[in-house]
Order: sequence, then structure tokens, then C-alpha cells
Amino acid sequence: MKVLILAGGFGTRLAEETDLKPKPMVEIGGKAILWHIMKIYSHYGFNEFIILTGYKSHVIKDYFINYYTRYCDITVDMEHNSIDIHATRHEPWKVTMLYTGQDTMTGGRIKYAKDYVNNETFMLTYGDGVADINLSELLRFHKQHKKALTMTSIQPEGRFGALNIDENSKVLNFIEKPKGDSNQYNMGWINGGFFVCEPKIFDYINEDSCIFEQEPLKNLAKDGELFSYKHYGFWKCMDTLRDKNDLCQMWAENKAPWAIWDK
Repeated sequence: MKVLILAGGFGTRLAEETDLKPKPMVEIGGKAILWHIMKIYSHYGFNEFIILTGYKSHVIKDYFINYYTRYCDITVDMEHNSIDIHATRHEPWKVTMLYTGQDTMTGGRIKYAKDYVNNETFMLTYGDGVADINLSELLRFHKQHKKALTMTSIQPEGRFGALNIDENSKVLNFIEKPKGDSNQYNMGWINGGFFVCEPKIFDYINEDSCIFEQEPLKNLAKDGELFSYKHYGFWKCMDTLRDKNDLCQMWAENKAPWAIWDK
């Protein structure tokens, strides 16, 4: 099963890093976050990737073209013009990189891959989010409801402390930054990526300027073709420099919940 990864945006809220590279190539622990995402999928046996590129696409292309020499031990004999490879560190990946345009929106980027998925079920995610999600369970859930699209939903980290107050204004308890910015009776769920898709979703995408998260998802929901797989575990999107630093700290301290693969 193929895995589409959206990797073409400008990453403007992470401009400290993205002036020189696309956001999926920003490094966590010396490896691009794109690599981390692919390792999650590979752990569950999904090794065929289609990277939907745009902004600074050449950086992603160069990364995979040079992947073999980047992560192996070599000796360069400049006198005799030879290279000896001593040890290799490889992945069982097949990677297709599709340039989908500099200004194309998410829906348009996905549409570019239509001819590459061969009318088969495929997975889709964003190039800036990691999770300890069980992809086998996600796929099983998708097959059970037999609809066009499964979206993984998550409860984001809260921004504020939450109060549980009774009718007399007495505070019953306080929760520091609960998930969903809400109390136990009103937990908020948002789009966490990690989709499973049927080719039918291409019928909901009309043009390059189409934003997948707007009309396509709204119409899929209206037609009863969109289901949500609730993920209760770890999830984090690298949206800002603070997010990037948090992920780097988790990795450095060997406390990265998304690193479910054998290292």
C-alpha cells in the first residue's frame, strides 16, 4: 500500500528553519522529520512512499538521491579516484517524488498522485507530524466501515488550565492544560492527519487551488464518507520553533514516543 506525504508547503511559521529548506526536512536529532514519519510507516510494513513536493523540492530530491552515501561509512581515495563503501545503513523504501507546484494547495497536491495509486487504497499524512499511532489498527478500522476516508483525530495539547466549576461558582478541580482545552465533559478533537483513503476521494478534488481540509472534507462528511479514528496516544505537529525544540529535546533524552521502530 502506498503512502502519500504532503511536503510542499512554505512552513512560514517555522521561518527560522524554512528559509533554506522545506519544513519536512527540518531535523529532529540529526534526521529530517520526514525520515521520522517514514520510519513510523515502515515499522508497520508500509515502505512505498510518494512525496508530494513543492517549495524547495530539490532539497528533498537531493536528500533521497544521496541517502545511500549519507548514511554509510566510506573511504574516498582521491589519488586513485575510488570510493570504498565499508558499511551500509539502508531502508526498504521505494520513494517517488512528485513536484506538485510551488503554490498548489493540499487538495491539488493529492490530485497529482491519482495516476500513481493505481486505483487502490492508500495512506496519506502531513510532512510535519509524528505520533505513536498503531497504523495496523487504523487500517483495520478503515476496512470495517468501508467508506471513502478515515481521518485520525487527536486531542491537542491544551493552551490553558481548565476549571471545573459547580453552580455555586465553587471550583471542584483544576487541570493544568488538559487535552482539548476543556473539561471531561467536552473534549475537543481535531484533524491529526494519518488518513486512509479510497480512490473515490479524488472525485471530491477539482483543481490545484483546492484545499483538502475545506470543501473535500466537508462534502465527504456530508455524504457520509468520512469516518474518524480516535487516537488517544502521543501526537505532535512541528508547527513552530518551540514545537521543533520540544521534539528535539524528547529525542535527545530518549523519550520520543513516536520512535516505535527498532533503532
